[in-house]
Amino acid sequence: MKDAPPSLLEPREKRSSPTFTEAGLNRLRASMQAQVESGRLPGLVAAVSRHGELHVEAFGTQDVEGTRPMQRDTIFRIASLTKPIAATAAMMLVEEGELELDDAVDPWLPELANRRVLSWLDGPLDDTVPAKRAITLRDLLTLRMGLGHLMDACPECSILKVLNEQRLLMGFPEPQLVPAPDEWMRRLGEVPLMRQPGEAWMYDLAFDVLGVLIARVSGMSFEAFLRKRIFEPLGMKDTAFHVQQEKLNRLPPAYAGDEESGGLRVFDPGNGESQWATAPAFESGRGGLVSTADDYHAFCQMLLHRGNHAGMQLLTPKSVALMTSDQLTPRQREGNEMFFGDHSSWGLGMGVVIKKTSESKSVGRFGWAGGLGTTACTDPANGLIGILFTQRLMDSPEPPAVFRDFEDGVYGAL
Repeated sequence: MKDAPPSLLEPREKRSSPTFTEAGLNRLRASMQAQVESGRLPGLVAAVSRHGELHVEAFGTQDVEGTRPMQRDTIFRIASLTKPIAATAAMMLVEEGELELDDAVDPWLPELANRRVLSWLDGPLDDTVPAKRAITLRDLLTLRMGLGHLMDACPECSILKVLNEQRLLMGFPEPQLVPAPDEWMRRLGEVPLMRQPGEAWMYDLAFDVLGVLIARVSGMSFEAFLRKRIFEPLGMKDTAFHVQQEKLNRLPPAYAGDEESGGLRVFDPGNGESQWATAPAFESGRGGLVSTADDYHAFCQMLLHRGNHAGMQLLTPKSVALMTSDQLTPRQREGNEMFFGDHSSWGLGMGVVIKKTSESKSVGRFGWAGGLGTTACTDPANGLIGILFTQRLMDSPEPPAVFRDFEDGVYGAL
């Protein structure tokens, strides 16, 4: 394919037979261009790869004014696409014997010892029963620690109010208002659990706890561990918890839908005015990273290759298989149909497809989406990776039209 704007780039490796059809890629291009021209978002970067053939394309602009073209190396706030990276870091510590999946995390996180659990969800905070067991690393990785978002349920619950007041359920774009990890954990330790440990999947506070755990066990900051063990080996030079000064010109504004105008409003400014322009006090394992499409592709490719990258074994195939297979019972994911539908579940740090449908595409496919407008999936059965980065916030847990069109286009190009 040619290098002309909006430039589907030449694949890194030439193959004797194509892994994508030219007609299919052109349909995918047209679909992504139509999304931009609709005004629903100013621009996007899309990456697809299969068996070593990689295509990356930038569409539209970085701002609604149209002053800056979208570029391949544009830096995006990847939000919940942070979770698979955090899970990978945790599994590295498991492989080294520093942690065990089913051991209590109390020795490292004493704030979580001797937990109390609400007698009922909408009851007073002092009406509790003892936790039946301690919280484990597996509980954190599977989002079953007993605390998390209630989504549309019980908006007036006392527990939800205190979690928000104490900055324990982090919101965007205000990461700078969240306290440092030790203070955050102290506050968390004063709050009862909503559910018994291991009882139910609850999005997604556990991954912030996971980041603190990784830092304490490794003896370095969460970001320092990620950089040393994942980012540097994979060449993820633009992935971090904030954007360095010399790279700020590559950070576009983030936008949200404006109900009144029907258009877009600035959610977080770009460049030096962004909340991601300075290092946060709390490095969020559930959604704090920024990255580029190429960086994240390197990470996805490592998982697709069962932990191997350029001859380096970052994780064992056994660990990758565990991370990318269903870890929930039907009862544990009950009530979370908005996330899983009837075809998906959760592994260790990411969603996994357990039933093939027109929406899920392929059993065994894994990945997740970020609420600030990003999605990534890896399909081992087809040797396929698809990554779509936008700066348009999702309006709900259900995938927006651009995500659906992208996935349909990727599979239509095989």
